[in-house]
Amino acid sequence: MSEDAVSPEEVRHVAALARIDLDEEEVDRFAAQFAEILGYFETLDSVPEVDRDAELTNVMRPDERREPLDREAALGNAPESEDGYFKGPNVS
Repeated sequence: MSEDAVSPEEVRHVAALARIDLDEEEVDRFAAQFAEILGYFETLDSVPEVDRDAELTNVMRPDERREPLDREAALGNAPESEDGYFKGPNVS
């Protein structure tokens, strides 16, 4: 894939959507990096398909009923707890 596969205008558009300010040097660098990433996808497209068995098996273990942890054990590794509950940071 050529370096100009992703235009500077496309990079500016993506940056605007992400609300990121880029200077011209960053725009050029990202255009080259995007072109390189798209080149990897072209490489993946050339990988041949592999025949595989259509039969699928469940490799997960069966569910087992167990007693739950008591409250003290569950809160034992929590960095903070309050009144028997996990305490997290305030969200504003």
